Amino acid sequence: MAAPGKAHVWRDGRFVKLRLRRARLRGAGFSRKPANPMTPADSSASGLTRLLMIDDDRKLCRLVSTYLEPLGFKVSAVHTGTEGVERATAGGEDAPHIILLDVMLPGLDGFEVLKRIRAKSQVPVLMLTARGDETDRIVGLEVGADDYLPKTFSTRELLARLRAVLRRSAATATAAPGAEAPPTEIVVGPLRLNLDARSAVLGATPLVLTPVEFDLLASLAKARGRVKTRETLLDEIRDRNFDVFDRSIDVHISSLRKKLNDDAKNPSFIRTLRSAGYMLVAPET
Repeated sequence: MAAPGKAHVWRDGRFVKLRLRRARLRGAGFSRKPANPMTPADSSASGLTRLLMIDDDRKLCRLVSTYLEPLGFKVSAVHTGTEGVERATAGGEDAPHIILLDVMLPGLDGFEVLKRIRAKSQVPVLMLTARGDETDRIVGLEVGADDYLPKTFSTRELLARLRAVLRRSAATATAAPGAEAPPTEIVVGPLRLNLDARSAVLGATPLVLTPVEFDLLASLAKARGRVKTRETLLDEIRDRNFDVFDRSIDVHISSLRKKLNDDAKNPSFIRTLRSAGYMLVAPET
């Protein structure tokens, strides 16, 4: 079949063409010619973004490759979890900038693959879930996925989510000449965040955070004592058009609370304000 275009959706093992009004797409923030998904400093010497796809659906791998390669990606695919771990953690010039990982792999499933990758690498990972179950999404995010995408997905959304994950994981841009340097460290009670090193320490214990979790915690820390709405947090950490009913932010907050040893019913760090959003506070002594 023809290569999937911007208005196709992967459904039941094939790409289905969708009819979408151009004005509606422009209103959603899509341009006719997509921009390079990464800055030159973050891409390979060839200017391409290396994407590793770990999925046993060979047809989907071919179609995703056909769609993404004209948009600045160099796509390689493996079809078993064991080979995926090896390729993801091998390092070197061919190390991937981002990974597209299927949950439903034969043998070594996607969750176990992600655990083994995270033991050696913090490369951004976007998980594909065939069933779209909330349980799969929660487990994936808690294990260390940066985002998830149900397998009934549009090619537009795939591209948008890949770009968002890549931007979140990119290094912090340098300040403009003459501008006041932003703080490199934020301290909230026993919690210390180093924004340059993208590291967090609770007391004397380093926290192992995904890129999304760190950006979310940093956003809350910068506004400590002030409420941030879900929409604001999504806009800041995902840097893409989002669905106002998207609840993935709540999953990330839940994961952060666990890592901060924070009780949702009696929080010391992250408070939920009903119908408003979230606020980071220093624990009371």
